[in-house]
Amino acid sequence: MRIDRIAPKPDRVGRYRVEFSDGSVMRLYRQTVEDMGLYTGMELSQEMVSRLTSAAEEMSAKMRAVRIVAAGSVSKGELRHRLIQKGEDPTQAAQAAQWMEQLQLVDDEKMAQQVVARCIAKGYGLARARQTLYEKKIPKELWEDALADYPDQQDAIVAFLRTRINGDTEEKAVRRAIDALLRRGHSYGQIRKALELLALEAEDHWEE
Repeated sequence: MRIDRIAPKPDRVGRYRVEFSDGSVMRLYRQTVEDMGLYTGMELSQEMVSRLTSAAEEMSAKMRAVRIVAAGSVSKGELRHRLIQKGEDPTQAAQAAQWMEQLQLVDDEKMAQQVVARCIAKGYGLARARQTLYEKKIPKELWEDALADYPDQQDAIVAFLRTRINGDTEEKAVRRAIDALLRRGHSYGQIRKALELLALEAEDHWEE
């Protein structure tokens, strides 16, 4: 197979369009073009085509991984999953995620701490924090340390109920507030304690 044309300029993500005599097209990064010594008119054996395909897939996964990580923090598992979703070969996706970890651009332990800190800041319960760690594909062996100092959320639950109910003790309003708290990962036991506390506050206020 012969290379008929290599575009003189790259596209917006840095890939060069390479056209072959059989009508096929590859979009290759400069490093792949240079590493393989490609040029217009070059004849490629089947072995070289196979090597070129593998090198192109490897570089594609790595460069896409760089763009994903540059856009925001991700775990190693989440990065691999997103690469596959974008159409990268699963083996190359796993290797690209491993490469990013080796470069210390992906750190699951640090990511777990960040996830938990965000959940605490948002007033989420422990269950919601665990769910978020799962969704972010953080390895379960890192959960225990990340959640070790998770604070009690009773005050946050009370504050949430005060805002949502705001003196409206109708059953529908209370039920909506309870459902919202359950979605935020708080246990029904904690919610009931908060409701009891608010009821006592209301009674004290009435007595005054």
